[in-house]
Amino acid sequence: MQHSTNLPLSSRYSPVAIALHWVLALAIIGALGLGLYMSDLPFSPTRLKLYNWHKWAGVSILLLSALRLLWRLTHRPPADLAMPAMQARAAHLTHGLLYLLFFAVPLAGWAYSSAAGFPIVWFGVVPLPDFVPVDKALAASFKQAHQWLAYGLATLILAHLAGALKHHFLDRDGLLQRMSPFPQKRNPSA
Repeated sequence: MQHSTNLPLSSRYSPVAIALHWVLALAIIGALGLGLYMSDLPFSPTRLKLYNWHKWAGVSILLLSALRLLWRLTHRPPADLAMPAMQARAAHLTHGLLYLLFFAVPLAGWAYSSAAGFPIVWFGVVPLPDFVPVDKALAASFKQAHQWLAYGLATLILAHLAGALKHHFLDRDGLLQRMSPFPQKRNPSA
């Protein structure tokens, strides 16, 4: 395939969609990393602080996900690039599962906090309601669900990244440039 780095403006995502994509990506990667790090720490004030930060990130991710989904439903994305049908189906399935997990992971974490009796006070200011009763067995189930859903999300993120890199380095079809926050300047002689 030919290399197409100078994409027309109409084939790029909107600046709002690009910003939401990258802010959400950074927030999710940060929350996943923090979750892995803090889970093995001994009980301490530092661990409690990190758990609160993780919860705040989760609520923020939930809100950003809702905003991103609303934007996606009300703003048409650029047309798909031509690719084999199986790749297109895999990309659509991956994106659908990513969106599902953007909501499922933080909601499972919120349910875990509620069931464990640990309230969430977003940024230490906005108390969020508990939406499940305090129940030790329920908390254990939601904790495990939160962990496995987070592992699933991490796996899908790696698959998404691998697909984007494949399109960029092997297919050289300009797909990665569509979501790049740094569009390349158009070459008038191209």
